[in-house]
Amino acid sequence: MGISSILLEIISLPVVQEDPGPPPDGGARAWLQILAGHLINAVTWGYSASFGVYQLHYTTTLNLPQSQVSWIGSIQVFLTFFVGTFSGRSADAGYARHTAILGSTLLVLGTFMTSLATTYWQIFLAQGLCTGLGMGILYMPSVAVIGTYFKKNKAMALGMAASGSGTGSIVFPLIVQQLQPRIGFPRAVQIQGCIALAFVIIINILLRPRLPPRKSGPLVEWRAFLEPTYALFTVGMFLIFWALYFCYFYITAIMLYGWIGIYSVPSMYVWTVLYGMTTAATQGIFVGGLASLTTDPSKTGVRFGMVCSVLAFASLAGPPTAGAFIQAQHGRFTWAQIWSGTVTIAGASFIAAARWSQRLAFRKEQVRERERRNPGTLAV
Repeated sequence: MGISSILLEIISLPVVQEDPGPPPDGGARAWLQILAGHLINAVTWGYSASFGVYQLHYTTTLNLPQSQVSWIGSIQVFLTFFVGTFSGRSADAGYARHTAILGSTLLVLGTFMTSLATTYWQIFLAQGLCTGLGMGILYMPSVAVIGTYFKKNKAMALGMAASGSGTGSIVFPLIVQQLQPRIGFPRAVQIQGCIALAFVIIINILLRPRLPPRKSGPLVEWRAFLEPTYALFTVGMFLIFWALYFCYFYITAIMLYGWIGIYSVPSMYVWTVLYGMTTAATQGIFVGGLASLTTDPSKTGVRFGMVCSVLAFASLAGPPTAGAFIQAQHGRFTWAQIWSGTVTIAGASFIAAARWSQRLAFRKEQVRERERRNPGTLAV
């Protein structure tokens, strides 16, 4: 059976028409959705983590300016986040499989086209635009689908899926880094594309929407930003992600302050491990924390996607902001590091405020519930 036959069979699968009831919070199919989400995170965020290897090839072998090359990675990450609103709403509307197939196609196509690119604009279009759009379109359906299979364990399920970014961050950079000296850059990227193709085939076979399509409703749920908890969480994550990609493109909070005292290679290794642990936790907690703010499973995709679209601008503005500090200090990183740590702490403060707001809303709901059960009593 060819790949085209498999894709046609996936698209032709029947769409759920009736509400299947409350989330099962387990079962074989639910765990397979986590596996699909794990692979999606591996092939999207893992792929973007390998950009440092690409960047080295572009600047040393192709002699492209560092400033131009950095835009390729920036646009790729920006698009991965930005299209979340649209792909998330598409998944909520019952097109999760179609959306995943489109994203898979663009991701794999962009990877193979990157292996053939030799000029800056060819690389920008293939790796920056094509793979960036592919990753953004592919990412959100997994979040939307997994959120409908779990209620009590939703944060844990999404966190397990998000851990796939760590898997991909090991696999994809190593492929190019280890194979490039032996078989050349184009062949190494093509092998990476073949592995990505294998991943997306498995993903599209496993991904199974559970709820009937939500056809009605706006493209963007603007009312969500009127919820204090959701708004505070969004602002907090914007600040954190504003500083998050600074290290990725030029090399949370306390670790960035700690970078100021790094003067040797061994200490840099130690700092890098600690920074990796904290940033990975930040991205994992982002998914799990946002899951607790979405009570309607049919709106999981669009509510996640809206926050991701906001984070797109933070991730795009972060490295240039840090670069401005570095340029003002004539190449020194001190003020950029202080800015990153301060912004991260500010973001964490907003997240803490969101948590406090959520607990306050929960207590008010408990009081209202007691009043409904006992109309004659007054809340103290």
